[in-house]
Amino acid sequence: MKKTAIVSCYFQHNYGSMLQAYATQMALDQLGYENETIDVSGFNHEMKKAKLLYFAKASLTSDILLSKMGMAKSVLIRKFSKNEYAVLSQKRNQKFDAFSKKYFRLSPVYSSKAELGEKCKDNYSTVLVGSDQLWLPGNIAADYYTLNFVPDTVNSIAYATSFGQSVLPKDSSEKARVFLKKIKHIGVREESGQKMVKKLSGRDVPVVCDPTLLFTGDEWMCIQKEQAIVREPYIFCYFLGNNPPHREFAKRLREKTGCKIVALTHLDEFVKSDEEYADKNPYDIDPADFLNLIRNASYVCTDSFHCSVFSMLYKRTFFAFRRYSRKTKSSTNGRLDTLFQLAGIQGRILNGEEDIQECLDRKIDYEKVHQNLQKMREKSYHYLVAALEDKESTDFD
Repeated sequence: MKKTAIVSCYFQHNYGSMLQAYATQMALDQLGYENETIDVSGFNHEMKKAKLLYFAKASLTSDILLSKMGMAKSVLIRKFSKNEYAVLSQKRNQKFDAFSKKYFRLSPVYSSKAELGEKCKDNYSTVLVGSDQLWLPGNIAADYYTLNFVPDTVNSIAYATSFGQSVLPKDSSEKARVFLKKIKHIGVREESGQKMVKKLSGRDVPVVCDPTLLFTGDEWMCIQKEQAIVREPYIFCYFLGNNPPHREFAKRLREKTGCKIVALTHLDEFVKSDEEYADKNPYDIDPADFLNLIRNASYVCTDSFHCSVFSMLYKRTFFAFRRYSRKTKSSTNGRLDTLFQLAGIQGRILNGEEDIQECLDRKIDYEKVHQNLQKMREKSYHYLVAALEDKESTDFD
């Protein structure tokens, strides 16, 4: 029997990216579909070259593109420097690689996207892309997550795939018009993505939940240690953006509660405001340990979509912040808005200047939230099963 191929960013050294990629594999396993994740090592150089060319040509005026410059600089430091930051980052990267090697079932290595496309019809009944921000302009330019390589005779699915922003540049939009009409079944993660698919392709497609939300907190215990990594009460901080007010909020929360701050620092790049605000900043943390730190925290402060997801699954008192301060067209802030709207959560997105006690008084009705999450889960599984069976259209009538 032919397998289902998963096209994901399983290799990305980012906690949310790796966990959503693993969740997609878990979901197909649970549904009884034999599957494997496409190993990109044979053609990753193709993708990187195309992305670099895109960024070289693109304007550097948006928040997203500016952040890429910091990330690129960070990569160079980690690769060629022997300072403490570089050494500790390598330690974290080793944990990511070990997790990936342990948990992902990878395909044979394909030497190019062309070879992958040629062998699709013999090896796979379905190719599924998802989820995360795989349709950002740079990824569209790399032309892998678009599924353009998939032959028309093979079923193609987008599961909870995200554009990562509410508007695409003109050249990306033109390319999206093509691949959005070609993919047979499309489910997106945000309402903004739903609107964009309609605008570019004329298709009415459903919003489905991120794959990490297809499972309950208890079901995510399958990869975790039961015992808490940190034994004392703590505030867990996971910030990807460079926003000092968010760290200052955490420090004021520490003063109010007496809990120490445990933070994962310098994630996508070296961030000056990450220095010296936390009591503990461990680096030997893999994605399973990341869940453990959220599950056992007294409070969570984050600007991360996936950290917010797991805070909800584990019923934490959490505070979310917008990573991008400017409301640019390329900002990825909208994904938190959609997540909280679907879950029925209000008053959790802060700017960092709020009164601590007033924020602590904002309670979350987790009974209601989890009821809403279960409805999302059921709707999303219904879409996924229908798409995998490929017996009917999954677009809205």
